[in-house]
Amino acid sequence: MVLGAQASCPNRRTGWPCLYFLQQTVTQQEAPETCFQQALAVARRQAAKSLELRAAVSLARLWQQQGKRAEAYDLLAPIYGWFTEGFDTADLQEAKTLLAELG
Repeated sequence: MVLGAQASCPNRRTGWPCLYFLQQTVTQQEAPETCFQQALAVARRQAAKSLELRAAVSLARLWQQQGKRAEAYDLLAPIYGWFTEGFDTADLQEAKTLLAELG
């Protein structure tokens, strides 16, 4: 369960490794949507825009697979829009590609 994963994170004080750990430990037995939403919440609390983008891409891709294209686009577009530089990075390129698929 994700809560157990958060509790066992090596650095609970900063939360950064925990968010990465959350993104890496989703299994078929867990609810991926819940995990991605928790990752989004952690990133937002920490004002970690890059990690929020990663979590949003993961959740948007899941929603795309579930046929929730409009919801996926509505989640990802404003987060992608926050960025003013770094468009050559893999995370922003992946987000741009996904937005094009959704739009």
